[in-house]
Amino acid sequence: MRRRTTLAKSLRRNPTDAEKALWPHLRANRLDGHHFRRQSPVGDYIPDYLCARAKLVIEIDGGQHAIDAEQDANRTAILQSQGYTVLRFWNHDVLGNTEGVVEEIRRTLHIITGD
Repeated sequence: MRRRTTLAKSLRRNPTDAEKALWPHLRANRLDGHHFRRQSPVGDYIPDYLCARAKLVIEIDGGQHAIDAEQDANRTAILQSQGYTVLRFWNHDVLGNTEGVVEEIRRTLHIITGD
């Protein structure tokens, strides 16, 4: 557990450009009052963003994820089996259409929570 926590802290200190672009929209309960955490351990995984109350995991995938698609699918399946909804976005979608990504997150939160 300690190793995951140390890794999570390191990931928070070194966000990708896409993570930097999305975080201002999620931090400080800015997305309709939902609280998100960055790089917070969930079991054996460290998702990019987590809304624990809604059990929503957001992953932002770069080019390496096209190679690791099977590993990502397994990770998603495990998180879903634990009751999480997993949204995945490509870096270029976040960087090129941040507002569209935020709207998709908002729609998903509305479906999950009924808010």
